[in-house]
Amino acid sequence: MASKKVHILEDSEVPSAVCSFIAELSRNAVQEKGKFCIGVSGGSAAKIFCNGLSTIGDLQWDKWHIYFCDERVVDFDHADSTYKFYKENLLGKVSLPESQLYAIDPSLPLEDVAKDYAKKIDAIQKGESGLPVFDLLILGMGPDGHTCSLFPGHKLLDETSLTVAPIRDSPKPPPCRVTLTFPVINVAKSALFVSMGASKAEMLARVLEGNECEPLPAARVQLTNGLVHWFLDKAAATQLKAKY
Repeated sequence: MASKKVHILEDSEVPSAVCSFIAELSRNAVQEKGKFCIGVSGGSAAKIFCNGLSTIGDLQWDKWHIYFCDERVVDFDHADSTYKFYKENLLGKVSLPESQLYAIDPSLPLEDVAKDYAKKIDAIQKGESGLPVFDLLILGMGPDGHTCSLFPGHKLLDETSLTVAPIRDSPKPPPCRVTLTFPVINVAKSALFVSMGASKAEMLARVLEGNECEPLPAARVQLTNGLVHWFLDKAAATQLKAKY
């Protein structure tokens, strides 16, 4: 069974394709169970999400529950806060209740930030594994192949007991963060990456087509019962050899 689907598009087509995909998943989830539980990330995908989805008129935002795939443990007014970006760029545009954009509590000690956030995602409906099952995770891939705050060679790649883990030695600043771990990531119903630009081409070839002894974090996103969708522009796909 295929574990991924790669969409290669003109760069101008990527945002609308991503937003249409997310919108359709949300409609299906709301129709099926009355809510849509999604994990979001920062970076370019966050801009596409906030700018594009706010223009789609039929979305039932009051049924959306938005969590963070990872978050920097900083105050909400700090430029590095992903929550700050979504609050400023989404909440004013759509009818999502602010209480359904689930923030960390940065006032707590780092380990307690993770424990507190794990309790929040524990409200999501569980699957057979006993873990919360997101309808969709929107993930990013860094230039080193990291995703969420799961970095190459880091011990958190092998974390199995926590759904949300603290990290205080992130190689990318700020150092203190919390992140979803692979057990909960890989039971999601669907996941997507957005990767654009020629600078991503070499790393994408390693993640999508490499056969490395120690797979890069982004390559470890292998859903048990779902597809990982990669939305790429043609520049990012130049080093891929397979036909998609």
